[in-house]
Amino acid sequence: MLTENQTSSAVASNRITDAMRDAILKGELKPGSRLRQEALASTYNASRIPIREALRQLESEGLITLVPNSGAWVSKLDQSECVEIYKIREQLEPLALRESCQNLSDATLTRLEELVTEIRDAQDIDEFLHLDREFHLLSYQGARMLTLLQMIRQFWNSTQQYRRAYALSVELNDRSAVHHEHWLLVDALKRKDATHAGLILGGHIRRTRMELLHRPDLFQ
Repeated sequence: MLTENQTSSAVASNRITDAMRDAILKGELKPGSRLRQEALASTYNASRIPIREALRQLESEGLITLVPNSGAWVSKLDQSECVEIYKIREQLEPLALRESCQNLSDATLTRLEELVTEIRDAQDIDEFLHLDREFHLLSYQGARMLTLLQMIRQFWNSTQQYRRAYALSVELNDRSAVHHEHWLLVDALKRKDATHAGLILGGHIRRTRMELLHRPDLFQ
């Protein structure tokens, strides 16, 4: 049984993890930023123990890098690393979608339809990215492959800042291809056409990879 102190530490660790994850994904903590434990303890009004636990959790999610005897940094990718991850995603995520397709409930399909509309109507970058992330990860939830889903989530985390930087450089109303592909994905999922859904998704990810390939400025 957990002691009161252990329970309190776990609650604090979860709170700090959620706050830091949100700050990283929103770009408030930039790639390559040093994360000093004493500063984090002050910011989050916590002791070092929950700070260390939060850092370990965020490392497992691919959001930060811990260097023994040195410290912690917000994870940073160069362009070739980011493009490599997108190539991996082109293979893994269509697999997850194909595995998920037959298992998605009517309620989930309805929510995916709603998300397509919400993404189209998003008025700012953070809302757009949050909804887009929810859409794709929700579409994979029927896949009964926990390791695969954990890998996908980690890859999403490690590339999120660069997607955000790219999205900031594109007008919100200049995303017709994204919206069209989302509708095609939902249509294929509703028809239980796993093969077609996987092909659409592979092209969807590949297009973003090619766009990032031509934007070295995003990684400087």
